[in-house]
Amino acid sequence: MASAPALTAPDRAPARRRRADLAVLAVEAALLAAAVVVGLLLNARGSGLHADAAPLYATWRPHVGWGTPAALLVAVAVVGWGARWARTARWGHLLAAGWLAAVAWTLSLALVDGWSAGLARRLTPQAEYLHEVPGVTDIPAMLAGFTGRILDFQPDSWATHTAGHPPGALLLFVWLDRVGLGGGAAAALACVLVGTSVVVSVPVTLRALGAADAARAVVPFLVLLPGAVWVGASADGIFAGVVAAGLALLAVRGPGTAALGGALLGFALYLSYGFVLVGVLALAVLALRPAARLRALLAASAGVAAVAGAFTLAGFPWWEGYRLVVERYYQGWAAERPYAYWVWANLAALLLSAGPVVGPALRRAVVAAAAALRAGWARPGRRVAALAPAARGLGPAVLLPLAAAVAVIGADLSGMSKAEVERIWLPFAVWLLAAAALLPPGARRWWLAGQAATALAVNHLLWTVS
Repeated sequence: MASAPALTAPDRAPARRRRADLAVLAVEAALLAAAVVVGLLLNARGSGLHADAAPLYATWRPHVGWGTPAALLVAVAVVGWGARWARTARWGHLLAAGWLAAVAWTLSLALVDGWSAGLARRLTPQAEYLHEVPGVTDIPAMLAGFTGRILDFQPDSWATHTAGHPPGALLLFVWLDRVGLGGGAAAALACVLVGTSVVVSVPVTLRALGAADAARAVVPFLVLLPGAVWVGASADGIFAGVVAAGLALLAVRGPGTAALGGALLGFALYLSYGFVLVGVLALAVLALRPAARLRALLAASAGVAAVAGAFTLAGFPWWEGYRLVVERYYQGWAAERPYAYWVWANLAALLLSAGPVVGPALRRAVVAAAAALRAGWARPGRRVAALAPAARGLGPAVLLPLAAAVAVIGADLSGMSKAEVERIWLPFAVWLLAAAALLPPGARRWWLAGQAATALAVNHLLWTVS
């Protein structure tokens, strides 16, 4: 009886990559299990995690709601047809349908908790921005006196979220109120509509940087983002939308787009102090532009400087705000939350927000980056000079997720992100998912199913807090 022919190297390679992906998935599962078990033990000992369902800032409360069937319907549709339709649909139709599907997915998940608890009252507690909106009757005076109210334990201290961010975050909700969109429901819907715009901004960026196939492949993964649990509704959803739009404007070529992108990213610095780390992504986008990089860099820098100058002249020095917010941070729970747990458990929380696809996708990005750099280094006689073209050969589906990973590592090691990163890191998580385009087309449906299952499990087993 003749033996089966040996597999050739090209046949074995995909199988090896699949096994490596599954190995990374197993590591993710082990990380998550460890974070949950250790979190339960630390909470039982009263160790000051201040997160009942660590590594997530949530409480254990299995429940269903009238958003459940809608969420299941969206998940089935995207898993069943999303990847194929993303390959064949007209570009404009794909972006529009992707955004509408993301809105439907996010609203459905929010409505599992009900209209009131899931949306209308989500942003109205004392710790939230809306608590401060009625007291802002004079915006220039608010900006000029903002730093004086950051520290806690004084009569006019800002509420937790307002104190923990620069004034741009509060300004967003003040502006909504001034145009007649005040109240919790309007604010929550704004978070959903702006936050889901990443389904447009991220693919537009990839396509503008020459990765048209990757731009299409990533759309269904952005639609079924498990982090949609927190996009609907938290201000971090808006933050993710602003950052993604700013980076998209840096990538596309047009009159004034780089300056406008810089202005948006400059405003992002006044939404969260941690968005200094977005600079890593911005530099990656500029490095990947096919032409006019220096001109775009100068225009973007001018946009950032204009926004920073406006806030500074209005009386808010960013650096002073940051100094005071570090002090405020350790006036609260951060003084008790153990760094030794959160420095690794944060990654488990990110896994639940970005989804299980993030590990295998990043593994492929790292492998592709290493191969590209080795190829450049191997060129005889001009190894150092060859690194630049090799780096350009990485492509946006490789370089942008790696840049986002660097930003996440920086935020994690800083100690200023102990818990609640499932929403705080949303602006970086959406760029990590760009690496999902590196997965083989035949496997994408299964990974999409894993993304949907993660979101549904989190939303139905836990009661999340924004």
